[in-house]
Amino acid sequence: MPDPTPTVAELLAAVGRSPSAVAVHDRAAWVGLFSDGARVNDPVGSRPHVGTAAIERFYDTFIAPNSITFHVKRDVVCGMSVVRDLDLETRMSTGVVLTVPMHLRYDLVAESGVVAVDALYAHWELPVMIAQLARAGWRGAAASVKLAPQLLSNQGVLGATGFMRGLRTVGRPGRNAATGFLVAVRRRDTAAMSERLAPGAVLELSPGTPLSLAQFAESLGELQWSKMIVAGRAVTASVRAAAWEGVALLEFAHRSHEISRVRMFVEAVTPFTK
Repeated sequence: MPDPTPTVAELLAAVGRSPSAVAVHDRAAWVGLFSDGARVNDPVGSRPHVGTAAIERFYDTFIAPNSITFHVKRDVVCGMSVVRDLDLETRMSTGVVLTVPMHLRYDLVAESGVVAVDALYAHWELPVMIAQLARAGWRGAAASVKLAPQLLSNQGVLGATGFMRGLRTVGRPGRNAATGFLVAVRRRDTAAMSERLAPGAVLELSPGTPLSLAQFAESLGELQWSKMIVAGRAVTASVRAAAWEGVALLEFAHRSHEISRVRMFVEAVTPFTK
């Protein structure tokens, strides 16, 4: 018999176990949150960490040496996905503190009555973190010097170069295209929306429900947005209207600044209480 669909409370509880395990440096608990064959994309655009062994190495490289605090602004539950709008504060071993704006998406599955993370997508800007390190003086320089051998020791040359792939993004042209698309949505200007879309682009409001241009624009006419993050071939934005808040995910076509898919993770506004 298939597992029953988890409740919203169960999905949020599964996601909440991640920062709890990170806070007390419980490696086994954190790695145990993931399903067999799970993927960690952190940051989006870098080489994914696939499977338990790779996720353990990810923990050893990026979590174990640091003190990490999740400053969560809101959680959005859509189907079996939870998207967190947050700032991540990382205190490194040299004392330097980095605060990185982030959108975290957890794709969840139910396995034998347990909710597990099947994929984690961390949308944050690697250049922003590097710039913060550069501005942190000797503590930032010392942290950079320590991070390089940690990367090589735990990830190998391929893993280290794979991490640095996070520097390759759609950049300012992608940010401009995403902003232009959202402006067109707010104005219900389907022609301007279409100009920024790749052929066959998919538009979804609460993922899994494809809409036409007109339907999408009509549903989101009051759209506003704030924090925008460029990571890999995607742009995310914190979005809101009168009755809801959420996160927009705009994905770009290969080697293009045309948008191939837009997914709006939205739900009714509820205060964050954790």
